[in-house]
Amino acid sequence: MEAVVLEFHLDGRSGLSPYQQIVRQVRHALRLGLLHEGDQLPKVKDVVAALAINPNTVLKAYRELEHDGLVAARPGVGTFVTATLSGGSPAALGPLRQDLRRWLAKARLAGLDDESIEALFTATFHDASKEDIA
Repeated sequence: MEAVVLEFHLDGRSGLSPYQQIVRQVRHALRLGLLHEGDQLPKVKDVVAALAINPNTVLKAYRELEHDGLVAARPGVGTFVTATLSGGSPAALGPLRQDLRRWLAKARLAGLDDESIEALFTATFHDASKEDIA
Protein backbone atom coordinates (compact mmCIF):
# COMPACT_ATOMS: atom_id res chain seq x y z
CA MET A 1 0.00 0.00 0.00
CA GLU A 2 1.36 3.40 -0.95
CA ALA A 3 1.96 5.91 1.84
CA VAL A 4 -0.31 8.94 1.75
CA VAL A 5 1.27 12.32 2.28
CA LEU A 6 -1.23 14.47 4.12
CA GLU A 7 -1.01 18.15 3.23
CA PHE A 8 -2.73 20.48 5.64
CA HIS A 9 -4.39 23.71 4.56
CA LEU A 10 -5.81 26.54 6.64
CA ASP A 11 -8.98 28.50 5.95
CA GLY A 12 -9.14 31.85 7.71
CA ARG A 13 -12.90 31.98 7.11
CA SER A 14 -13.68 28.63 8.74
CA GLY A 15 -14.20 30.00 12.23
CA LEU A 16 -11.90 27.29 13.58
CA SER A 17 -8.48 27.93 15.04
CA PRO A 18 -5.51 26.57 13.05
CA TYR A 19 -4.93 23.74 15.51
CA GLN A 20 -8.61 22.72 15.30
CA GLN A 21 -8.39 22.71 11.51
CA ILE A 22 -5.39 20.38 11.64
CA VAL A 23 -7.19 18.04 14.05
CA ARG A 24 -10.28 18.04 11.83
CA GLN A 25 -8.25 17.31 8.69
CA VAL A 26 -6.52 14.33 10.33
CA ARG A 27 -9.85 13.01 11.62
CA HIS A 28 -11.39 13.38 8.14
CA ALA A 29 -8.43 11.56 6.55
CA LEU A 30 -8.86 8.74 9.08
CA ARG A 31 -12.61 8.59 8.52
CA LEU A 32 -12.24 8.49 4.73
CA GLY A 33 -9.59 5.79 4.86
CA LEU A 34 -6.84 8.07 3.53
CA LEU A 35 -4.72 7.42 6.62
CA HIS A 36 -4.18 3.98 8.11
CA GLU A 37 -2.62 2.53 11.23
CA GLY A 38 1.14 2.97 11.05
CA ASP A 39 1.06 5.95 8.68
CA GLN A 40 3.18 8.90 9.72
CA LEU A 41 1.72 12.39 10.05
CA PRO A 42 3.74 15.21 8.51
CA LYS A 43 6.65 16.27 10.69
CA VAL A 44 5.97 19.39 12.75
CA LYS A 45 8.79 21.31 11.03
CA ASP A 46 7.32 20.51 7.60
CA VAL A 47 3.83 21.70 8.62
CA VAL A 48 5.33 24.88 10.11
CA ALA A 49 7.22 25.56 6.88
CA ALA A 50 4.23 24.84 4.63
CA LEU A 51 1.66 26.83 6.61
CA ALA A 52 3.86 29.50 8.22
CA ILE A 53 2.41 28.83 11.67
CA ASN A 54 3.86 28.44 15.15
CA PRO A 55 5.24 24.98 15.97
CA ASN A 56 3.20 25.00 19.20
CA THR A 57 0.02 25.12 17.10
CA VAL A 58 0.95 21.89 15.33
CA LEU A 59 2.12 20.29 18.57
CA LYS A 60 -1.18 21.19 20.24
CA ALA A 61 -3.12 19.51 17.40
CA TYR A 62 -0.96 16.40 17.52
CA ARG A 63 -1.28 16.24 21.34
CA GLU A 64 -5.08 16.39 21.05
CA LEU A 65 -5.05 13.58 18.51
CA GLU A 66 -2.76 11.61 20.80
CA HIS A 67 -5.09 12.24 23.76
CA ASP A 68 -7.95 10.90 21.61
CA GLY A 69 -5.95 7.71 21.05
CA LEU A 70 -5.62 8.24 17.30
CA VAL A 71 -1.87 8.88 17.06
CA ALA A 72 1.28 8.30 19.08
CA ALA A 73 4.43 10.39 19.11
CA ARG A 74 7.76 8.60 18.85
CA PRO A 75 10.42 11.03 20.08
CA GLY A 76 12.96 11.78 17.40
CA VAL A 77 11.02 9.80 14.79
CA GLY A 78 7.60 11.41 14.33
CA THR A 79 3.91 10.99 15.00
CA PHE A 80 2.16 7.86 13.77
CA VAL A 81 -1.45 6.78 13.36
CA THR A 82 -2.46 4.20 15.97
CA ALA A 83 -6.21 3.94 15.29
CA THR A 84 -8.68 4.61 12.53
CA LEU A 85 -12.21 5.97 12.47
CA SER A 86 -14.87 3.98 10.69
CA GLY A 87 -16.57 5.99 8.03
CA GLY A 88 -17.75 3.29 5.69
CA SER A 89 -15.87 0.96 3.41
CA PRO A 90 -13.73 2.40 0.61
CA ALA A 91 -15.94 0.47 -1.83
CA ALA A 92 -19.00 2.36 -0.56
CA LEU A 93 -17.25 5.73 -0.48
CA GLY A 94 -16.22 5.69 -4.16
CA PRO A 95 -19.72 5.85 -5.67
CA LEU A 96 -20.84 8.37 -3.06
CA ARG A 97 -17.87 10.57 -3.91
CA GLN A 98 -18.78 10.37 -7.62
CA ASP A 99 -22.37 11.35 -6.85
CA LEU A 100 -21.18 14.26 -4.75
CA ARG A 101 -18.84 15.44 -7.53
CA ARG A 102 -21.76 15.41 -9.97
CA TRP A 103 -23.85 17.36 -7.48
CA LEU A 104 -21.04 19.90 -7.05
CA ALA A 105 -20.78 20.32 -10.82
CA LYS A 106 -24.55 20.97 -11.00
CA ALA A 107 -24.29 23.52 -8.19
CA ARG A 108 -21.48 25.36 -10.01
CA LEU A 109 -23.47 25.29 -13.26
CA ALA A 110 -26.35 26.85 -11.31
CA GLY A 111 -24.01 29.75 -10.51
CA LEU A 112 -23.17 28.95 -6.89
CA ASP A 113 -19.70 29.86 -5.63
CA ASP A 114 -17.80 27.71 -3.11
CA GLU A 115 -19.15 29.57 -0.10
CA SER A 116 -22.75 29.26 -1.33
CA ILE A 117 -22.29 25.56 -2.06
CA GLU A 118 -20.89 25.00 1.42
CA ALA A 119 -23.76 26.95 3.01
CA LEU A 120 -26.36 24.96 1.04
CA PHE A 121 -24.73 21.65 1.87
CA THR A 122 -24.34 22.47 5.57
CA ALA A 123 -27.91 23.72 5.94
CA THR A 124 -29.32 20.69 4.10
CA PHE A 125 -27.12 18.32 6.11
CA HIS A 126 -28.33 19.81 9.41
CA ASP A 127 -31.96 19.80 8.28
CA ALA A 128 -31.70 16.13 7.25
CA SER A 129 -30.05 15.27 10.59
CA LYS A 130 -32.96 16.88 12.46
CA GLU A 131 -35.44 14.89 10.35
CA ASP A 132 -33.60 11.64 11.17
CA ILE A 133 -34.00 12.37 14.89
CA ALA A 134 -37.70 13.21 14.66
